[in-house]
Amino acid sequence: MTNSYYRWVIVAAGGLLGCVAVGGMFSLPVLLQPIARDTGWSVTGVSSAMTIGFLAMAMTSMLWGTLSDRYGPLPVVLSGSVVIATSLALASQAKSLLAFQFLFGVMVGAGTSAIFAPMMATVTGWFETHRSLAVSLVSAGMGMAPMTMSPLVAWLVSHHDWRTTMLILAGVVGAIMIPVSFLARRPPALAAAPVALSGSSAPQPGMSLAEALRSPQFIILLTTNFFCCATHSGPIIHTVSYAVSCGIPMITAVTIYSVEGLAGMGGRLAFGLLGDRFGAKRVLVTGLLLQAFGALGYVFAQQLGQFYAVAALFGFIYAGTMPLYSVLVRENFPMHMLGTVIGGLSMAGSLGMATGPIAGGLIYDTFGSYAGLYIGSWAVGLGAFFILLTFTPFPKIEAEPAAVPA
Repeated sequence: MTNSYYRWVIVAAGGLLGCVAVGGMFSLPVLLQPIARDTGWSVTGVSSAMTIGFLAMAMTSMLWGTLSDRYGPLPVVLSGSVVIATSLALASQAKSLLAFQFLFGVMVGAGTSAIFAPMMATVTGWFETHRSLAVSLVSAGMGMAPMTMSPLVAWLVSHHDWRTTMLILAGVVGAIMIPVSFLARRPPALAAAPVALSGSSAPQPGMSLAEALRSPQFIILLTTNFFCCATHSGPIIHTVSYAVSCGIPMITAVTIYSVEGLAGMGGRLAFGLLGDRFGAKRVLVTGLLLQAFGALGYVFAQQLGQFYAVAALFGFIYAGTMPLYSVLVRENFPMHMLGTVIGGLSMAGSLGMATGPIAGGLIYDTFGSYAGLYIGSWAVGLGAFFILLTFTPFPKIEAEPAAVPA
């Protein structure tokens, strides 16, 4: 049943949902300067909504993951879709910075977290073969946001004010995500027994959730994902503002996101294929090392061509690494808790992502330069690399041979 054509429908649905959800949340870097100019709110205050959003994702990721384990992905991703669309519409009418930070930060962040962990857990459960490729394709869909949603937002804000732009975006998000949510279904292996799945064919079949969350394997993956996301958070969030500060026009600077997103598409596919061939851990370790030096490359970018070159390299690497965490979870933890475990990693990743917006804003406001941000990202990236080197998979449990009748 896991070879059914419908598993590819799940992949497509996950990619589209992720693209639109991420595009909605990451509209803020594009709208950052227009919002600050129109309202008089500080750049740090507005960008803090992203930090709050990532914190909200962190606080709700495991909850959404646990709910998807118990009730299936459909009600979870549908709820998240409604929350994102509604919150964007309300945020477009915010009259104070505090209201904006709550509506865009807390609510959009919480809604977005309902997409990632449940869909990643669902996709890994549908695939026994080509698993790295499948989750990479879902992640590639999410990576389409810089090439689709960001240019759309940039075009809208060049013809409308930021409030109208965000209201239109809310309509686009709802019109796409709500219908697509109904395509999400449980993996066939869990459909008949959603709460518990046992048997020697599953990783660590006798493991309880408490044991899983206390295991060194989970803690190492959790910590690695935090440092990994902290590495690329600042460079992602502040690339457009950095380019504008170098004299590049806004509408042109946004195309750097498109280059990064296009390169990320290739990176996700390449790392997925490499993960299937050489193993997810080996490929992820290599990617983390390369990511650190990719972040450092932004220190040397001043012209548009240089930004394109660094964005292509950095986008290829950081985007390629992200899906492999879900593959490692699927290889090491029981299927009936994948949503919770991946939700835990998403929590750590969201906390890591939360460091970038505020750190970049404070560094720029204090020093008038982003150099310190990229040097710090390089150091944090090296930390992620060294932490993952300590990861040791659970020992494989061999199936007991069937008893032979006397």
